Amino acid sequence: MAVKMEIWGDYALFSRPELKVERVSYDVPTPSAARGMLESVYYHPGLKWTIDRIHVLNPIQFTNLRRNEVKSKLSASLAKSAMTGKSKAPLFLAASEDIVQRAAIMLKNVHYVIEAHFDIVSEKAAPGDNAGKFQDIVKRRLKKGTCYAQPYLGTRECTAHFRLWEGGEIPAIQETRDLGLMLYDMDYSDLQNITPMFFRAQMVDGIIDLRDCEVYR
Repeated sequence: MAVKMEIWGDYALFSRPELKVERVSYDVPTPSAARGMLESVYYHPGLKWTIDRIHVLNPIQFTNLRRNEVKSKLSASLAKSAMTGKSKAPLFLAASEDIVQRAAIMLKNVHYVIEAHFDIVSEKAAPGDNAGKFQDIVKRRLKKGTCYAQPYLGTRECTAHFRLWEGGEIPAIQETRDLGLMLYDMDYSDLQNITPMFFRAQMVDGIIDLRDCEVYR
């Protein structure tokens, strides 16, 4: 069942994983980011989203901003030690003491239409679940602006506005560009060895077509 979600915002930051400290955005949303936007609106364990195409409606523009981040992160081993009583170290970060400003190259004035479909995961779906039911729920939530969590454009401070696309033909920008190697998604099939997946992104007349694209691990 196909769904078209229109999403837009003032800023977006789809971070490139190869750049660690100073964040730099991809030119367009990654498929995993697009899937996350849809799952923010409607998530169900018996439903699996697949992104088919991403339509870029506004010209790709970058800007430089400085963002506040914390320079440390909590240690999982420290938390485990505290749970077992082996450590009494504080399990918190004082943001005011740990804050640091970092530059980011972000997208501005972004506008997309995400075209996707979903499949029923039979082993996790209830007996009464079916594709028509899910499609009605998703479209109703998109029309009303209902979501489980506020969708965001890459990072949480980049708030996204969204609605169901009902405008007929999608007016994508007339630009063709080789976007290079881009993160596709993360492979969680082996939780001890979570593997990133990449694909060669091509934007043709403002459309990134993800149907049958070759994925590299």
